[in-house]
Amino acid sequence: MTNPECKPRLIAVLGPTGVGKTETAIMLASEWGGEIISADSMQVYRMMDIGTAKPSVEERTRVRHHLIDVVDPDESFSAAMFNRMAGEIIGTLHSEEKPVFVVGGTGLYIKALLGGLFRGPGADETLRDFYRQELQCHGKAYLYDKLKEKDEEAAVRIDANDTVRIIRALEVLELTGESITSKQRKHGFGDISYECLKIGLLMDRNLLYDRIDQRTDKMIREGFIEEVMMLLERGYHENLKSMRSLGYKHMVGFIKGTHRLDEAIGMMKRDTKHYAKRQMTWFGSDREIEWHSPYDIAVAIQRIKSFLSR
Repeated sequence: MTNPECKPRLIAVLGPTGVGKTETAIMLASEWGGEIISADSMQVYRMMDIGTAKPSVEERTRVRHHLIDVVDPDESFSAAMFNRMAGEIIGTLHSEEKPVFVVGGTGLYIKALLGGLFRGPGADETLRDFYRQELQCHGKAYLYDKLKEKDEEAAVRIDANDTVRIIRALEVLELTGESITSKQRKHGFGDISYECLKIGLLMDRNLLYDRIDQRTDKMIREGFIEEVMMLLERGYHENLKSMRSLGYKHMVGFIKGTHRLDEAIGMMKRDTKHYAKRQMTWFGSDREIEWHSPYDIAVAIQRIKSFLSR
């Protein structure tokens, strides 16, 4: 099915949050005896299970998953770390002639894995501390407005709440005099180490939004509030990058008394839908992705069969 002497072949299962990537990928991977590498920037965190919609123990028993539960909520994780760790796993699975399925919605991780990372300047902690102080004193909107003023192109591509990427973009601009987006464009993410078949999952937007609403309600029923309370009690404070993510920041707001529960749930649903829309914008620019409905993947199965056997 695979040949250790050839370039490793990957099947990437992509799409917006809530579309059904986990269920589909497990079905596909089990069909060929493959294993899954999670390309989800939140599922790397231990103890953050319900809010990140991690595969269940039963699902992970059925098909082995990698890069889930690899760091604590107060530890850093990056696209570069993902690239390195995923590369090592791919090498092992390729030598064992096992099909590799890369599954997730974090577009940057997948793009970095398939095309490499551009070699930007290293971290300048003095500069980062300056921007962190500005963030603390003036807030996220102030820092984002500064990025829009200095690098409008980067600001368009970076979410206004993603302070880590905002600070990195400002840092690169300050250190090199060049936009981070310009550097990425020159790099072209062209360090191709793998052959890849990209399977995208897509459904009607209204149906997707209904699924997001239902999944959010299910998270609450399964104990999401209690999960966030446990994290806070263990000292994982609300300003950590992991705790500022979708869902967790909303539940922290409820626990701290900033919002009523219905308000927090409503904002979580709204922001998750906005995130799904941004994911589709990201993936929509990739012409290599073959789009399929998660309810009808017969064509995708035939494409995978052909890809692995050629």
